[in-house]
Amino acid sequence: MPRFSIIVPSHGVAGRLGRALDSVLAQSFGDFELIPVCEAPGSLAADVAARHAERDSRVAPVHAPPAAGLAGARNAGTRAATGTYLLFLDGDDVLVPGALAALDARLDRTGPVDVLHCEHERAPWWEGEPANPAAPLLAKAPDGAFSPDRAPHLTGVGLPAWSAAWRRDFVTERGLAFPAGHFTDIGWGGLAMLDAERVAVLRSVVVRHLVRRQGSRLNLPGEHHAELLDQVELVLARAAERGLPAERSAPLFEQLFAAVLKTAARPRRLPSGRRAFFHRASTLYRRHRPAGYRPPRGSLGVQHRLLASGSYETFAALRDARRTVARAVAAVPRPRGLRTRLLYRMHLRRPLDPHLAVYCAYWGRGYACNPAAIHARARELAPHIRSVFLVEADRAHTVPDGVEYAVLGSRRSWEVLARATYLVNNANFADGVVKRPGSVHLQTQHGTPLKTMGVDQSTYPVVAAATGSFTKLLGRVDRWDYNLSANPHSTRVWERAFPGSYEHLEYGYPRNDVYLTAGADDVARIRAELGVPQGARAVLYAPTHRDHRTGFEPGLDLEAFCEAAGEDVVVLLRAHYFYDRGGRGGGGRVVDVTAHPSSEDVCLAADALVTDYSSIMFDYANLDRPIVVYADDWDVYREVRGVCFDLMDAPPGPVVRTPDELARVFRDGSYADAESAALRARFRERFCAFDDGRAAERVVRRVLLGEPPEALPPVIPLAERVPAPAATPVRS
Repeated sequence: MPRFSIIVPSHGVAGRLGRALDSVLAQSFGDFELIPVCEAPGSLAADVAARHAERDSRVAPVHAPPAAGLAGARNAGTRAATGTYLLFLDGDDVLVPGALAALDARLDRTGPVDVLHCEHERAPWWEGEPANPAAPLLAKAPDGAFSPDRAPHLTGVGLPAWSAAWRRDFVTERGLAFPAGHFTDIGWGGLAMLDAERVAVLRSVVVRHLVRRQGSRLNLPGEHHAELLDQVELVLARAAERGLPAERSAPLFEQLFAAVLKTAARPRRLPSGRRAFFHRASTLYRRHRPAGYRPPRGSLGVQHRLLASGSYETFAALRDARRTVARAVAAVPRPRGLRTRLLYRMHLRRPLDPHLAVYCAYWGRGYACNPAAIHARARELAPHIRSVFLVEADRAHTVPDGVEYAVLGSRRSWEVLARATYLVNNANFADGVVKRPGSVHLQTQHGTPLKTMGVDQSTYPVVAAATGSFTKLLGRVDRWDYNLSANPHSTRVWERAFPGSYEHLEYGYPRNDVYLTAGADDVARIRAELGVPQGARAVLYAPTHRDHRTGFEPGLDLEAFCEAAGEDVVVLLRAHYFYDRGGRGGGGRVVDVTAHPSSEDVCLAADALVTDYSSIMFDYANLDRPIVVYADDWDVYREVRGVCFDLMDAPPGPVVRTPDELARVFRDGSYADAESAALRARFRERFCAFDDGRAAERVVRRVLLGEPPEALPPVIPLAERVPAPAATPVRS
């Protein structure tokens, strides 16, 4: 029997679940079982848990349906547990180093206890210092093991379930379970402490709780706040059955109604039913008020008396009088120029245009990437929606004929930004853009992540210095309603790197649709436009940006590579878009296609790809053509930039580290042999899950036309897809 059973619900936190599980497996004290509670097998969280179970036999995943909620997940984990003590850990929190050893040592000193309360740290995402809210409560508790009568302020309702160890035999003997619904910690903690006979505290931090940027889900507006009263009534009714003495019932009563009044005093939490909530709370207050109970002093005491009397109108008037009236004026954006600011503010007062969509790609670099693919599909499926593409002034000439555009920073651009119902971007709109109620922001992203992204970059100094304010970044994330994902890996990374309340759309990347819809004639036409000689093997060389370097360095002598790789080899050089200066050139067998407006066209023209760590490899893999990874500085890149997974363990093809090795794999054909194909097949299975040629259609129908998810085209299985053919047969 293990000392601890650690139960980790995972619904909605797949992107951070691995970190939570790793924090347990890294503990110096190893006598435990780890029970991740996931949705059905095959879900994102279940895949994370399964990988951990493969490498450590102490990990034993169980499954619970999302409909069962947090309570159902914890109860499922409890039923599967065999340890002496139960620990609960939310899937986006972590155990601090040494936590289990500290718990074990404390239990050795106290002997068996029903509940061991411990401290926890509430860590904000960025600004602010970590807090330890349990410390003041536990500081007043007796040393050693004690009866709850000796610490009546420890009622169990003010501490989360993951801030304690619970003796499993005590839980099963008393038939304890997490009550269904929201605010389940209040019901669980209150009921457990009513039954507990022997309690102790550990005055050190065990869990680091990562405070959600949007705050607790329980504090969001919704009808679920009525369930708070269900939990309050459950605990108070059980206390009445137990005949709880006044010295214990008064603190319990006061702490429960502190939570109730906190909700009643915040009207945004209750979009409707505020009066009914108040009157039901008033009934509970009068029914369960302990004999001789004296309300607290000050304004809180006034609220107690108004609740006791059922005076909702007076309570609401007091509440409204205390609320500040500072509104969105302070948050009005600051576009450059006083007249432009005033114009934008004026347009913000006008109603949204339900038939206006604004698109932008790469901070205005032109008509490109996922926004362009969605725009093109919307013109077919949603012709009633007027679409405006935003571009920088020096890129206006690249916009295709027939596409309406506006120059970024112009008065017209601010007008459409103020009035558009739909805003689509693969990067982010300017900080000054206001997220208006009723508007829909779609973040399409522009690549599958290998390198660290978003807030994950904060621990890499070189990258963090170039990124700028993470607080501003997260402010932009707060505008997103939808975030597009091309594969389950991306979904997990986006959830962690860009924490927000948006919805993931696992639809694939619209820009990649063309890899499944283009034909041989399209490939031939593009190659002719790029100047690729007939019969040549066109090798696309696409290195990524190095944060520790200034300026573009090819990293290879491309002419020498062509000579060494074979007389039929030509190279299409596509540098990172940071280095696109609008020109095009090259000499001999090297063609610089960095400035070509479409990376998709360039990929279609290429018979093989050579890259280092660029995300283009994930897109190119949809073509099922050979890929070679040129990893001459992988260790440096990984340390400076940070990566989401080890590419060397799961490459899309051969990995080479010198120019000679690179030339040899093309010269002897091993770049396209059976081993290379097997690596690519595994890579495609992992990273091409949703790119089936219909991503743009799914996005338009869901976001612009409002169709339900079940009405959208299902993803075509990978084995049934037919990629665009390569122009030159593979030589192996």
